[in-house]
Amino acid sequence: MTLAKPEMILLDLDGTLVDSVPDLAFCVDEMMKQLGRAPHGEDTVRGWVGNGVERLVKRALTGELEAEPAVDEFDRAMPIFTELYAVNTSQRSQLFPGIREGLAALQAAGIRLACVTNKAARFTEPLLRDLGIRDYFGIVVSGDTLPYKKPHPAPLLHAADFFKVESSHALMVGDSMHDVHAARAAGFAVVAVSYGYNHGIDIREASPDAVIDSLAELPALLQL
Repeated sequence: MTLAKPEMILLDLDGTLVDSVPDLAFCVDEMMKQLGRAPHGEDTVRGWVGNGVERLVKRALTGELEAEPAVDEFDRAMPIFTELYAVNTSQRSQLFPGIREGLAALQAAGIRLACVTNKAARFTEPLLRDLGIRDYFGIVVSGDTLPYKKPHPAPLLHAADFFKVESSHALMVGDSMHDVHAARAAGFAVVAVSYGYNHGIDIREASPDAVIDSLAELPALLQL
């Protein structure tokens, strides 16, 4: 299968470009210890990542994907987590294999690139810089850039407007159903990566246009 060459490609951050779980899990477990509770461990936290840090903290407190903790408990936990994560954003996180090669090839082909993530800007920008890939992106749309986050299409359309690119000439690359749903709502083509954070569900169930095992495979898929 091949897809038409897009004018713009938007890439998700956590689970697509970066394996950020080691840092997130460290912060979750340190937060739990400070709250006098048992840590969860990296394997458990890996199944909770993908919908922003507020939801991650709620999952850590309740042990469930969608449950709501007591308000006072959450209000106590959230500042602890954010303080920890502010100094542990990129200490343990790493780019997934093929990311540098893929980004370089897409850039060399003249495609405009953007990063669109639900992670807050205070964490997104340092992470991209520390891992050496910030300069690939003409714009970074973080979780607090706009009133809406993915799966709402607004962040994707914001990036398209920035580059003055029509939705029919745009592609989203992500790892989760939120990425696929946002792309469909925005009228973008969408390619999913087979790894990443989708809560144990095969991303193929969301019916993206294609699935790749590495970003390095994308140039060939687009016949660049």
